[in-house]
Amino acid sequence: MPTHKAVHVPSAGAALTLADVETASPPRDHVRIAVSACGVCGTDHAFVNGGFPGLSWPVTLGHEIAGTVAEVGDGVEDFAVGDRVAVGWFGGNCNRCMPCRKGKFMQCERMQVPSWHYPGGYAESTTVPATALARIPEGLSFVEAAPMGCAGVTTFNGLRNTRAKAGDLVAVLGVGGLGHLGVQFARAMGFETVAIARGEGKAQDAKDLGAHHYVDSNATDVSAELQKLGGAAVVLATAANSEAMAATIGGLGPEGELVIIGVTPDNLPISPLDLINSGLSVTGHPSGTSRDVEETMHFAVQTGVRAMIEERPLAEAAEAYAAMDSGRARYRMVLTV
Repeated sequence: MPTHKAVHVPSAGAALTLADVETASPPRDHVRIAVSACGVCGTDHAFVNGGFPGLSWPVTLGHEIAGTVAEVGDGVEDFAVGDRVAVGWFGGNCNRCMPCRKGKFMQCERMQVPSWHYPGGYAESTTVPATALARIPEGLSFVEAAPMGCAGVTTFNGLRNTRAKAGDLVAVLGVGGLGHLGVQFARAMGFETVAIARGEGKAQDAKDLGAHHYVDSNATDVSAELQKLGGAAVVLATAANSEAMAATIGGLGPEGELVIIGVTPDNLPISPLDLINSGLSVTGHPSGTSRDVEETMHFAVQTGVRAMIEERPLAEAAEAYAAMDSGRARYRMVLTV
């Protein structure tokens, strides 16, 4: 049987190692992808350290996958060999459970995630359910498409599902791997865009990415600054810091929304009293389906939104992961195959 290169994490907390893996043909309703690029995401830290239940070791990381369909399993009718496709956090759904029957595909009881439920994209080849596939539009390279499957769709979808209208004040908390895309999408959607981060180090980047305003949370009261600008219709919280999230609540305008996409297990220190009088809401937002990923990529092509990327070859996956995990990578690392 032919083989391909894949990056393995042999056990929780172990080092990333390059291995040879047998290349099997895809089963029914699946396709095999020849991977061209795969993003390195902050969530990969949890996979490396055994933070998800039911992991099967060794784990192959990677849920920001872009490549070409190499083989098609029985029953797959809408995709063919040679199609350019992306797969993100949404790695397939069952279409049978109650949430799926209600059209709530992100809450599928059997939803699959690459690297959790099957080997991910830190590899030359990966096999995925056909329901996971998003078509990459012309005008977007594999490297540009890869981060759109998680970071891109999460920020884009999080913003477009709010009640904010063009011209409204929208703030993005955090200017990092997620936030630098959130700022771009907010500006492209026609919002008066505020970037919030610690210190002045991200101020110029935020302006270059399209922010109309920059708030240094180390130097000023974030809520007071947002109220000076008229009160935010939405705060998109990309920074995984519950205290920082809570510090924006007072900056929301009437019926404002705090939309949380930064993942942290820490409790939010928010009083119901802070929410009730102004009719505020706090919402957790999951990433998006394969169709949402397609729409994210189309919008990126139309508007010029792109992740700021540092590329590394697959053989340097351990170094790329370490750069992300230590914070040395400013925005998104992408492995190329």
